[in-house]
Amino acid sequence: MKKIKVDALVVGAGFAGLYMLLRLRDKGLTIQVLEAGGDVGGTWYWNRYPGARCDVASVEYCYSFSKELQEEFKWPERYSAQPDILKYIEHTTEKFELRKNILFNTKVTDAIYQEDTQLWHVKTNTGQCYETRYFIMATGCLSVPKMPKFKGIDSFEGEFYHTGKWPHHKVTFDGKQVAVIGIGSSGVQVIPEIAKTAKHLTVLQRGPTYCIPGKNYPLDDTYLQDIYRRYDDIRHKAKTGSRGVGLTDVKGTGKSIKEFSREEAFKMMAEIIEHGKGTLGSLFTDVKSDPEADQIVREFLYEMIDRIVEDSQTANLLKPDYPLLSKRYSLGFEYLETYNRDNVTLADVLTDPIKEITPKGVKTEHKEYTFDMIVCATGFDGMTGAISRVHIVGKNSERLKDKWASGPRAYLGLMSHGYPNMFTITGPGSPSILANAVMSIEQHVEWIDNCIEYLDRNEIKAFEPKLDEEDKWVQHVTDIVKPFFISKGNSWYLGANIPGKPRVFMPYPGGLGTYTEICNEIAKNGYQTFLQKRSYVYE
Repeated sequence: MKKIKVDALVVGAGFAGLYMLLRLRDKGLTIQVLEAGGDVGGTWYWNRYPGARCDVASVEYCYSFSKELQEEFKWPERYSAQPDILKYIEHTTEKFELRKNILFNTKVTDAIYQEDTQLWHVKTNTGQCYETRYFIMATGCLSVPKMPKFKGIDSFEGEFYHTGKWPHHKVTFDGKQVAVIGIGSSGVQVIPEIAKTAKHLTVLQRGPTYCIPGKNYPLDDTYLQDIYRRYDDIRHKAKTGSRGVGLTDVKGTGKSIKEFSREEAFKMMAEIIEHGKGTLGSLFTDVKSDPEADQIVREFLYEMIDRIVEDSQTANLLKPDYPLLSKRYSLGFEYLETYNRDNVTLADVLTDPIKEITPKGVKTEHKEYTFDMIVCATGFDGMTGAISRVHIVGKNSERLKDKWASGPRAYLGLMSHGYPNMFTITGPGSPSILANAVMSIEQHVEWIDNCIEYLDRNEIKAFEPKLDEEDKWVQHVTDIVKPFFISKGNSWYLGANIPGKPRVFMPYPGGLGTYTEICNEIAKNGYQTFLQKRSYVYE
């Protein structure tokens, strides 16, 4: 089949792919975006389960590159739900006329670098072949659902769903016996919604998660007009701060939690939760790494659970026994309160593990349940899942899967040695999901765009990080995170939720602002940490 030639091939039509398309198209390059889904949206196209919403304030979980765009889309809630986020992405697509450059229902299967031509040859599941100079993976950090592998899972005769691949048709829970497996962020969001109409909901919990009550409310025009006036300042704080947010990224105390009385510390934490102006991790200097400090925070959260959850046995099952900041905690909306409903049961499948899925339900070691519907909220193969599912071959016929067999190795989370002109937006080694994802995406897209302009201006045909610079960056990420609980937690940040996946801490923990300064300095110095090839010799 004849190859279609383009300047850049972008994989994914979510926040990252759309902005990348816009930036490169405006430079006059020929761009093709390939999207596995039936429309734009990325994560927000697939994750349409009841209760799905972002835990970053809507007025910040949106693009900042267009003042007009920021002010013309009216967000309805502080934390808007999936339909509104998808509507925003669709609105952006139409406003900038991006759809004509996107091919939907198309998966990339192979991407092979040709050293003689210095081009990427890319194949799709539809049989199309592309030849491109720039190959850009904008596939998202949470785009490959992790499906459970219970014995007998295909034998279940009822309805079976995964939150990460929710159907487009309406799913009703009315009058049904429903099971939810998994209590990460997706589970925390979907459980209260199912409980509202299900005849009975049984939550099969292998281990509890920390859930901080979210304070959501409608946004009126007065509030939005105030945000519009302050957007420049808010966005500056977001881009230079740690977490990519400008409204709630307030300064902490700068002190150890142990310098305050128990009553003082508890009061400050309660205010943070009530007003949503920061995170418990940033309030004090030592809760990320000191066991005694962590214990104080945990006692505060345990007391909160006891106040909300009426049944003491259920409350105790909802109390995690690991450090708060060893994993990502969830923002919940009526999650804990849901366990006070008469039609909700919390089952401990850590002490009574699931043995198999039966045609009628779930069988544990000591009990058998009957269900009409099973909902799996079992998370994702985070950060590298979508990249690893493409057969990517670089220089010297090296497969990326082989290079990353002991854990992903990338420079700045942007590129990997041996794979010239291949970029990964919010890849492993970048702040990505440790910050507001849209701000992380914008920073990466703009850096890649500027880099490509530099390459074209200087007639550089092949561009990749130096191996020793890549090694130093991977070690740098490891060294920064080493003192913190999060480096040891049993979380998807390390790939711990995927059997056989190497335990390597993937996101950059030094903060978005610091990371941006590093990237900008590298560009300012002429990309000296990269190999740059004009013909057959690297310079």
